[in-house]
Amino acid sequence: MTERSLTARRSRAGRVACAAAALSLAHVATGALPTANALHEDDPKVLDRKAPVAGTGILRGAARAGGPTVLAGSGPFDANGITLSAWLTTSDLGQAGENGNDCWGYVSPSGREYALICTTSATVVVEVTNPTAPSVVGTIDGPDSLWRDVKTYDSYAYSVTEGGGGIQVIDLSNVDSGQVSLANTVNGPGSGNTHNVAIDTDSGFLYRTGGSGNGLRIYDLSNPATPTFVGEWQERYVHDAQIVTYTTGPYAGRQIAYCCSGFNNGYVDTGLTVLDVTDKSNPFTLSQVPYPAREYSHQGWLSEDRTLFYLGDELDEGASVSTTTTRVFDVSDPGNASYIGVFDNGNPAIGHNMYTRDGLLYQANYTSGLRVFDVASNPTAPAEVAYFDTAPGGDGTTFNGLWSVYPYLPSGTIIGSDIEGGLFVLQLDGIRIEGVASDGTLSTAGETITATVTGDFGAVIDPNSIQLQYDAGAGYTSVQMLATGNPDEYSASFPALPCGTPVAWYVQASSVGGSTSTFPAAGQLEPFQDLVVDGVIVARSDDMEAAAGWVGGAPGDTATTGIWERGDPVGTAAQPEDDASPIGAQCWFTGQGVPGGSLGANDVDGGATTLLTPILDMSGLLEPRVAYARWYSNDEGGNANSDVFRIEISNDGGANWTSLELIGPGGPGTSGGWIPVSIRVQDVITPTASMQLRFIAEDAGGGSIVEAAIDDFEVIGLDCGGAEPGQSYCQANPNSTGSIGVINGSGSNLIADNALDLLASDLPPNQFGFFVVSQASAFVPNPGGSAGNLCVGAPTGRYNAQITNSGAAGEIALSVDVTSIPLASASVAAMPGETWYFQCWHRDVSIVQTSNFTRGYQVTFQ
Repeated sequence: MTERSLTARRSRAGRVACAAAALSLAHVATGALPTANALHEDDPKVLDRKAPVAGTGILRGAARAGGPTVLAGSGPFDANGITLSAWLTTSDLGQAGENGNDCWGYVSPSGREYALICTTSATVVVEVTNPTAPSVVGTIDGPDSLWRDVKTYDSYAYSVTEGGGGIQVIDLSNVDSGQVSLANTVNGPGSGNTHNVAIDTDSGFLYRTGGSGNGLRIYDLSNPATPTFVGEWQERYVHDAQIVTYTTGPYAGRQIAYCCSGFNNGYVDTGLTVLDVTDKSNPFTLSQVPYPAREYSHQGWLSEDRTLFYLGDELDEGASVSTTTTRVFDVSDPGNASYIGVFDNGNPAIGHNMYTRDGLLYQANYTSGLRVFDVASNPTAPAEVAYFDTAPGGDGTTFNGLWSVYPYLPSGTIIGSDIEGGLFVLQLDGIRIEGVASDGTLSTAGETITATVTGDFGAVIDPNSIQLQYDAGAGYTSVQMLATGNPDEYSASFPALPCGTPVAWYVQASSVGGSTSTFPAAGQLEPFQDLVVDGVIVARSDDMEAAAGWVGGAPGDTATTGIWERGDPVGTAAQPEDDASPIGAQCWFTGQGVPGGSLGANDVDGGATTLLTPILDMSGLLEPRVAYARWYSNDEGGNANSDVFRIEISNDGGANWTSLELIGPGGPGTSGGWIPVSIRVQDVITPTASMQLRFIAEDAGGGSIVEAAIDDFEVIGLDCGGAEPGQSYCQANPNSTGSIGVINGSGSNLIADNALDLLASDLPPNQFGFFVVSQASAFVPNPGGSAGNLCVGAPTGRYNAQITNSGAAGEIALSVDVTSIPLASASVAAMPGETWYFQCWHRDVSIVQTSNFTRGYQVTFQ
């Protein structure tokens, strides 16, 4: 074909120079974009710059400020066959206002997995072992540049930029302990600018590609902390490369580099160059291959059998071709490589970086996001089998959206780096494990779990690999899960275990000859954590729809705004829009703003504000726990991540306090989002009858935005007194005997049995009373002047026909007819799956208050 004229190229270079000048001025004014010396001349990315996505992204299953909740699937992004595990914006990464660029991955010796994502000014290390809850581990600052690239070898990462700085050597040896450090900076020879870095991990050599017109500069990694320059190849500019060591065939023992190259920074005679780089002092060309309709040979990757090379041309879409086009080369003989054709997916987006794994080709294609092709079935004309569009708003031919993808983590987690969006953590649905859930408890009698396991993209599930893995204190035990007879469904049972035994567990499955997946995603590293019980007693449950004895503000508070209050919050990027409850709208939060108000409207300023629970009796509970949903945001404003959220507990009515949680100043839980928490009290402090919690939000620095919220508070205890058809819930107050009235159940919760009996005990003797019932729980302190708490909601039914006297034993019994439960003005039948709430009201002998209530008792009928 005829090359584009030099005049046209100079015109484009002029546009780039103008864009560079504009960016330089903007950087001086805002600090948000790199300086001119950071620009990769002739690269068109500078022409299409957009502001990075503001606010925070998504953790699956948890709402984030500024982003929706995602329980499964792709969330707000268009996708097929790929699940969103998490999304961290550059603000979440601690790089607010910056762009993302390259990414890579790292696996520590312990098996924990990490993403390395590059931004305008830094290389950020993020743990993704649990892909649904990634956390930033460390950040290594470097020269400002829109082009930063990173690769790993041994326990080090190597980061380079078009903004200079040579090679930054980043020590990852202590990353599991949260330590990431800059071990070395290597410069020379020549310019400190580098476009990319490639590593042949088999031979242990690093290759700097491009940067100021360079070809390849080669370094020995025998001492990985100190790369040593050993040679170069400068016959052509090399934009990107893959270097491999052959172990079989005629090229066994030789190191071959597949280079996307050309003259004049890659614009002239662009194509694929195949080099023999075995002798670092004398690399030589094996093949030089042009291709039709070529514009700019950008990046490519070998097929897994090394017979084909897939190449992306970054400037052809919208110029010489109209759709995302991938070039295919036959490289079965590297010394006689040849161009054999193209394939496309009909999308107009610009292709960028691509990698192969397990018969699939993963492409980061700018505005159309991640595109996955099945190259195992048809290597030269593969079908697109999955996609995830990280850049909503159309698939235009612009340089925005997904920069790169890394598909090589052993767990199957996929990392994507988006220019405006930041870090995406994704999962290809090859092995899909569904229907597995945990409520935090297991039955002492043993419990059966089921899972649906299916294969996608050609994955064939090995039924013998589907296992329940559990650890009850003596190490992990495997239990084969067996087919239930339902399609793709398998089940296994836990053994009978003593009440109170902690059990860690997860489900595991493999494909035939392929990979292994677990659920939860991190498997043994972050399994379900359950306790073996006969039942659970919910001693108190506050959904914050009523004040219920909670107090916002305490003596000694100094905050001038953002004082704790209860209501339906007006949302901002820092404060929740909705409470955490599936039903209702109320929660406690720090200061109500106004619709359309500023980010800092009524946030916490000037000091601390305290939220206090009522006094809580945990003395009679077995292994009591406190559970709540919390929200905390302090990563906005000019002095972000400088404050903490203190949650403290007292066992002497508030005279002395012990730390329960400390959130911040940075890290997980400081970017908003409702986060559920459950803490075993005796791990922190001895439970008593005079427990209290306090939640302290504070603005101790200057200029930060601090918001906090609390919802769905519960006090829970284990029941190891024998299995019952239901369980206790709700806090009760002592009656005139000094005891708390309780309800125990016996019989059955099966509708077909119709054999449920309830007994209210520890009541004042010789007082009459009756049971009330509802399909809703509540917490109403001292209704009608009573000394107790009403724990059933409206509409409420009364068992008037069974009004009776507590007698000398202080007991009132109820036989429940499940076919006729009184509710308001009529009686209804209970249905399988429904939960009903019961409570006993009784007279008392107190002079002032003459009635009380027992604890509630809830039954889920089957």
